[in-house]
Amino acid sequence: MIAPIDMTLDELREALAERLPTHAVFDGWSEAALAAAAAELGVPADRAALCFPGGAIEMMDAWFAAVDRAMAAEYPADRIAGMKIRARIRALVGFRIAQGSAHPDALRRALQLLTRPTNARRAASLGWRAADAMWRIAGDTSTDIAWYTKRTTLSTLYAATMMAWMDDDSEGFADTYAFLDRRIDDVMRFEKLKAQLKPDPDRHFSVARFLGRLRYRMAE
Repeated sequence: MIAPIDMTLDELREALAERLPTHAVFDGWSEAALAAAAAELGVPADRAALCFPGGAIEMMDAWFAAVDRAMAAEYPADRIAGMKIRARIRALVGFRIAQGSAHPDALRRALQLLTRPTNARRAASLGWRAADAMWRIAGDTSTDIAWYTKRTTLSTLYAATMMAWMDDDSEGFADTYAFLDRRIDDVMRFEKLKAQLKPDPDRHFSVARFLGRLRYRMAE
């Protein structure tokens, strides 16, 4: 096992990311929280600072990336394979809620920072990354427009769920999980309706079929 003092900056960033939420509870996503996490590892604060040149946003980014890794480890392919798609998404979003709920004050501080207008683009990027990670673990192999629509839908659902979590004071965040279930039900109903309204490829207008028939008639 590599000693923290001998880690590369990327390795140190990951090690710090796992400890930062504990200290962000008291000091926010600040230099003080980073220094405390560095002290826990026995690493100089100035070296730890090199891992997060962008400050608080990059610290939160690293924490969310750590959640991505933990989620992938918790739900390997052989475990997820036996679950229906609704259950997969519910479990993966639920896992992220549980991870954040282990450090509720740190997560609330993070979400408050991300809702600032100046951080809107970074917040959208992090939400998209989380959605992409969840769909990949869920086994999504789409390559067409569905690849984008699935991630757009899930990132929106995830963001709405986390906003509900922000104001949730129920035991075990039960209201948030209930909100999540309702939103997933909404999405599933919409997807079912969309499938029902999808035009029959044998009945809608086809340029190729039209030209083929036209050539046949001209030859008569």
